[in-house]
Amino acid sequence: MGFLFDGLDAEAYDRNYTDADLVKRILHYFRPQAGKMGIAAAMISAAALLEAGIPIFISRSIDTLRDDTSLGRLATTALILTILASCSWVFNLIRQTLAAQAVGDVVLKIREDACDSVLRRDMSFYDQFSSGKIVSRVTSDSAAFSQVMNLSMELLSRLLLVTVLVGYLATVSLKLTSILLALAPIIMGVALAFRAIARRTITASRRMNAEVSSHIQETVSGIGVAKTFRQEAVIHAEFLGVNRQSLRVNRRTRYVFSSIFPILNILAGIGTASLVYAGGIGVREGELTAGTWFLFIQGLQSIWFPLTSIASFWSQFQLGLAAGERVFGLIDAEPRVIQSDSQRLPQLRGEIRFSDVEFGYKPEEPVLQHFNLHIRAGETLALVGHTGSGKSSIAKLVARFYEYQHGQILIDGVDIRHLDLSDYRARLGMVTQSPFLFDGTVRENIRYGRPEASDTEVVAAARHIGGEAWINALPQGLDSPVGERGASLSMGQRQLVALARVLLQDPAIIILDEATASVDPLTETLIQEGLDTVLAGRTAIVIAHRLSTVRHANRIIVLRKGQIIEEGHHQHLLAAGGHYAELYNTYFRHQSLEYIEQARKAA
Repeated sequence: MGFLFDGLDAEAYDRNYTDADLVKRILHYFRPQAGKMGIAAAMISAAALLEAGIPIFISRSIDTLRDDTSLGRLATTALILTILASCSWVFNLIRQTLAAQAVGDVVLKIREDACDSVLRRDMSFYDQFSSGKIVSRVTSDSAAFSQVMNLSMELLSRLLLVTVLVGYLATVSLKLTSILLALAPIIMGVALAFRAIARRTITASRRMNAEVSSHIQETVSGIGVAKTFRQEAVIHAEFLGVNRQSLRVNRRTRYVFSSIFPILNILAGIGTASLVYAGGIGVREGELTAGTWFLFIQGLQSIWFPLTSIASFWSQFQLGLAAGERVFGLIDAEPRVIQSDSQRLPQLRGEIRFSDVEFGYKPEEPVLQHFNLHIRAGETLALVGHTGSGKSSIAKLVARFYEYQHGQILIDGVDIRHLDLSDYRARLGMVTQSPFLFDGTVRENIRYGRPEASDTEVVAAARHIGGEAWINALPQGLDSPVGERGASLSMGQRQLVALARVLLQDPAIIILDEATASVDPLTETLIQEGLDTVLAGRTAIVIAHRLSTVRHANRIIVLRKGQIIEEGHHQHLLAAGGHYAELYNTYFRHQSLEYIEQARKAA
């Protein structure tokens, strides 16, 4: 049935941990909860002693009641049993309450560490791995592995119960105790034999659940595109395939975990029958009293169930360890973007220099080779070129989203790898072709880069970008909800919000990645007016698909296959008749007023 796990390989960042390593790591998280766990352990001991004492007390009461059947004796026996059972319930309540608090705190801490790890991952991590699978590790896996501690607490309780009860039974009848324990090693061996297959099976189940989550998340995120191209049936068919595979994997997991208990119960039944037969003979021959025989029969359930629980614990234990392995794999994933220092620049001027930089998203597929570029502080630089020429890669390297393989990138003369990334990015603004807006109001999204900004500053930034018109067009002004990912706003309105957000942030370096490529001409005019405000006095890298943006640049860089083939001003490059002139005639010329005027006359 190995085909059930096809396509469920571990992620590249996963690691193989030994059980000892995982247990040690888990115990490290429980160290701050030592006080609660200590009290819980004491409650476990007290409850185990009481649970073992109840059948012993009943056994002796049976023998005593044979000679004294008065109502007083019966009432006293019933009262003592009630007190013992009540105390046991109280001890278990305290134990479970403290254990629940401790486990809850540990899960909280692990999720915080996992979330922190996710936030620290560089952009290449998200290019390679599905966000749905990452979310699954932070949520469901972190909760599932907490079961390890619950199982451990239960195991400790059962072990104490078995130890106390078996020790007492051995003093009563060594023969019956030997029969009782004869099958224990067999039961333990059968359960431990499930260990390897249980670990492999539950790991595959976890990966399959992450696969389903990832598929659903991608489907919901792209539902608009799917409906536009009428692909609902195709998506449904793909989901059915993933869901059927999930059914097969999870069904096998159920088979593995459910098969162990019938096997253990059969072995326990054989032991029970043997004990009943041998005990009955002992009572008939006068070797045992009725109370002692009852003690063994009653104690049988108190012992066999813990033994089967102890044995099957190792199989169930794999559930928590497999989940923990996935969470720790995410937390321990090695970053690709590595800072060698954390320098803070007192004032960022915005001078950028690429020195012999080599970069590729995959080392064997280079994008930039021996790339050199100097961007002066306060300069607006436009990058043009065909798709794949390296425009967006340059912008992403300046933002320190990716690690380059060779060379240097200097910011105000300091290697970008030596900067404090949080401080640096706080002074870096970026607007993409499809800006991401968080669910909330327009005002909250503009304030996102500077949470401490006042309402007056937010309104001023919004007005600077597009005037009053676009604000008045919103149903509730700046308090209008943007919806999920900005769905309630037009693309142009989203761009205006994104530009206002950057203006309020007041960065020294701005990156505009095709920021006006998907808007109408009227909105482009508003955005261009806003750009003049945003770019004033700042270093700007503009990846342009619009002539208006290119013309306003101080310098234009023309790229082809990661190399600079031309640079200069718009008119100078046009006059040169090179690659830029070719790009202009292909992409930009129809946007010029001269072309529009000629087309109008021709019409």
